[in-house]
Amino acid sequence: MSITDLNEKRGRLVTQAREALEEIKTNTDESRAAELNQRHDAIMADFDKIEGLIERDARVSAAEARAEEARAKLRPILGDTATSAADQGKAPQYRDAFYAMLRAGGNVSDLSGEERAALKAGIQHDAEFRAQTVGANSAGGFVVPVTLSEIIVKSMAAWGPMYDDDICTTINTASGEQINIPTVNDVSTAVAKTTEGTALTDDGGVDVTFAQKNLNAFLFDTEFVRWSLALSQDSIFNMEQLLGELLGERLGRRANLELTTGDGTGDPNGIVTASSLGKTAAAIAAITADELIDLQHSVDPAYRQSPKARFMFNDSTLAAIRKLKGGDGQYIWQMGDIRTSVPGTLLGSPYSVNQAVASLGTGNKPVIFGDFGKYYVRKVGSPIIGVMRERFWPDLGIAGLIRFDGELGDTAAVKHLINA
Repeated sequence: MSITDLNEKRGRLVTQAREALEEIKTNTDESRAAELNQRHDAIMADFDKIEGLIERDARVSAAEARAEEARAKLRPILGDTATSAADQGKAPQYRDAFYAMLRAGGNVSDLSGEERAALKAGIQHDAEFRAQTVGANSAGGFVVPVTLSEIIVKSMAAWGPMYDDDICTTINTASGEQINIPTVNDVSTAVAKTTEGTALTDDGGVDVTFAQKNLNAFLFDTEFVRWSLALSQDSIFNMEQLLGELLGERLGRRANLELTTGDGTGDPNGIVTASSLGKTAAAIAAITADELIDLQHSVDPAYRQSPKARFMFNDSTLAAIRKLKGGDGQYIWQMGDIRTSVPGTLLGSPYSVNQAVASLGTGNKPVIFGDFGKYYVRKVGSPIIGVMRERFWPDLGIAGLIRFDGELGDTAAVKHLINA
């Protein structure tokens, strides 16, 4: 199905969902209302699937563009100076295969069979045990084919947007020394009226008071995942690439979790933890449209006008918000248009779905709103995925590392709604 067809189906589903809810009146029979609610939820489940397909297509297109950009950067470096072993009539060695992989933009599938074999062989050294094996299905045998389609289903979860440069303010550094961020809050200091000929007061009562926030560099790792040489050779999949993607997703989920709900003691101060109270809901597991409006207006207009001002909540909270109507009977959630790059909005503001934010429930903080540009994410380099060949020979091991921190520079900029 084309993107155009998906967008058209997406629009039809929203219309059908709204029609189902609008059929529910105050005098609607209880069983009929339940049936209409069930129909609405089924339609929105289809809607979520279509949105997922559209977003996945967009991610693939972006990944293809990045891969082509990487290949373009490597061509002038390696393309003119590196001569392959095949051109010289020799069997490729590990170094030859490694440079060939760089010229291919890191895509191992573009290498010849001999180059892939040389890359897998690596430099051979001491052996250890307890690696994942071909023999045990749960340890890797499921990917060794008797007859197996060249498709693998990965268990994935949407981990959220907090590591995204477009959401927060990011500071990228090459080293991990502490960064100090000076802060000042002078909004409550008044200017006094003066009388002609009267000396100005100089008692220090209105001096500016500065403070400081710190950004460190906390290190998180995936631990080593080991797999056998036999699995590496027999699998129809490139195990390094597959495991690298999975470990990258693990790092992404942990980074988003820490930047969302980290307690700031030995780890990042998550944005929900650092936010201040904006509104207390009346219910223990529900919210109203009026309460969302109150939360939005608890944030000063100076922050609400920021291009990075937005709501944030998890997907189950979004499902509840989708059903809310304002006093005029119109839905407060408005669907965007992916064809014109117009995002969905809530009360006129954009929103981000973050699965690390708590769901509706007693004492939880299910919704935050404010200027996310005041939340600073410090990244030390890029996440690293490393493969060890010598240490585990003849088996292989792979692990991932990520180093980052997060802090809210101004607690008045982002506020949360808390359930009763």
